[in-house]
Amino acid sequence: MKKQKRVSRREVGAIEWPTVFLIGACYAAWGGAAIFLWPNYPFVAVIILCVVLAMQSSLMHEASHGHPTRKGWVNELLVGLPIGLVYPFRRFKSLHLRHHADERLTDPFDDPESYYKALWHHEEFPPLLKRVLAINNTMAGRFVLGPWLGSIGFMLEDARLIAQGDRAVRKAWLLHALGLAIVLPVVQFGFGIPLWLYILGPVWLGQALISVRTFAEHQWSERPDGRTIIIERSPFAFLFLNNNLHLVHHKSPNVAWYKLPTLFRERRAHWVAMNDGYVFPGYFALFREYAFRAKEPVEHPVLRRSPETGRAFAPRMRARNVSGLGTAPVPAEPSKE
Repeated sequence: MKKQKRVSRREVGAIEWPTVFLIGACYAAWGGAAIFLWPNYPFVAVIILCVVLAMQSSLMHEASHGHPTRKGWVNELLVGLPIGLVYPFRRFKSLHLRHHADERLTDPFDDPESYYKALWHHEEFPPLLKRVLAINNTMAGRFVLGPWLGSIGFMLEDARLIAQGDRAVRKAWLLHALGLAIVLPVVQFGFGIPLWLYILGPVWLGQALISVRTFAEHQWSERPDGRTIIIERSPFAFLFLNNNLHLVHHKSPNVAWYKLPTLFRERRAHWVAMNDGYVFPGYFALFREYAFRAKEPVEHPVLRRSPETGRAFAPRMRARNVSGLGTAPVPAEPSKE
């Protein structure tokens, strides 16, 4: 009996209540803005809804890393209602955990979240698409075009995988369809918001807000740790669940969002040295520099320069990673001990 009590306490202690409450507040704000504000203050309702959808995206990211509980199915149930319409949670989780292989960051093929294109692939694009991608590499362009390019590209690729018989992708979309069967009627008939307006308003703007965070999260560097940004301060930090401290998250992916600022403050000099000073004081500094000027080339400056280029050697060792027991990259720099 005593042993059972100890287990129960441990399980209760594993629930991250700040995240649970935030998930509840997010869905309450979604319903509240639509029910109470939309009829009389539609513009205010749309703005609040776009912020809510951005927050739900941040919460999906948090859940993909095993928060707020130790049960994956519970986390999926908590954040899986697709009020943002586009991304099935299981696909988001699968692709994002692949992205966390730091030694492959920015690879046009191996990193699902890379904005770089292989040089040989980019050369095959029509001129108009090349121009669109170049604009998308400015901050203003990413805010406007990024949600459309990302969503359309993602859905086309998943359609290709389903056509090829990928059962996991198909199951993820079937579960997503069940969620949409709830969300779409609620939006159209329960809230009275036309679906076209919901897509062009909250869905588009919500993804655009997230694109502020993702715009410069990663850049090419010879050292994997130098590829990930730190934005020290931002009024968007809460909306992004402190992922502005992106290097800290990448090096400690299982740490809850509300613990990241303390982790950064305690060892600021260490983190800044680790990523070779890829640090900005805030997103406004990024905007000043790159609002209408591309921060990065579309073509990857080093990797995948030709179809024959093989995958660079990246030694790995057995270790615990974000998916459990598996492998992890050998440290970017050897231990000095």
